[in-house]
Amino acid sequence: MKHFFNRGTAAALAVCFLLLLSGCGAAAPNPAASGERSRVKVVATDFPAYDFARAVCGTEADAELLLPPGTESHSYEPTPRDILDVGGCDLFIYVGGESDAWVDTILQSLDHPVKTLKMTQCVELLPEETAPGMTSREERSQGESAELDEHVWTSPANAALIVEAVGQAMEKLDPEHAAAYRENAGGYAAQIRQLDEAFKTFFSGVKNPTMVFGDRFPLRYFAQEYGITCYAAFPGCSAQTEPSAATVAFLTDKVRTEKLSTVYYIEFSNHLVADSIAEAAGVGTALFHSCHNVSREDLDSGATYVSLMRGNLETLKKTMR
Repeated sequence: MKHFFNRGTAAALAVCFLLLLSGCGAAAPNPAASGERSRVKVVATDFPAYDFARAVCGTEADAELLLPPGTESHSYEPTPRDILDVGGCDLFIYVGGESDAWVDTILQSLDHPVKTLKMTQCVELLPEETAPGMTSREERSQGESAELDEHVWTSPANAALIVEAVGQAMEKLDPEHAAAYRENAGGYAAQIRQLDEAFKTFFSGVKNPTMVFGDRFPLRYFAQEYGITCYAAFPGCSAQTEPSAATVAFLTDKVRTEKLSTVYYIEFSNHLVADSIAEAAGVGTALFHSCHNVSREDLDSGATYVSLMRGNLETLKKTMR
């Protein structure tokens, strides 16, 4: 997988962190360990982790999103302030995939341990999708296995398991409020499982569960969960924005031969590739939200994983038969 985060930058930021914490050679105390902060603080890298933590924490603890709203997650580089937030939290939740390579550098730079939770350790992992016609980021050497797909939350069934894992971590971290965390986690997991059932009901009535993405494809787990055949321009974490002519022709032909009504694109995409394929095939386009991150407007208006996935379901009802 192509690493978007510069490892040299991570090392430089780690040095900045140590300088910020140290004064005359003495490291500043960790608020979480010294008791300076009474409320438990959770820091999460991406929106799904933040949303799950926010739901579990409720009114008993604080959750913070590290990735700025509206930012493309694959090109994120932490600031010194971000590193301080990680160092000062009680629980750090992150995806745990290749695009989180910077996390290990930051954690190793701390002068105290921070409790962590990797979403990729909460569920069964699948290889990254390399569908026919896809413009590959790079050629793999002979015998090299496909990398594991890190977009685990795109399956609601997985998301519910991750929420429960967050709840269990919070119970251990803050036993005084364990009952509240357990109730919050159970309630939100139940909402997500209801959503899962709604998707299953919908797809049970779809004659041709095929989707074409004129974009990256971070929805491997979603497609696997509901038996969808998907074609896309690029793999889920690709840095490429220009597909090959062969890929465009292949996807256009798929739209026509499968008699699809829509070409999909994901959030924060300029959807030029999707527009081009849709125009050539004479069909429409639609946003399918991977929930990786949200805009500032969406965050301020109260968007959640559940609300975004419900929006996806409504989009599918309008575009799939």
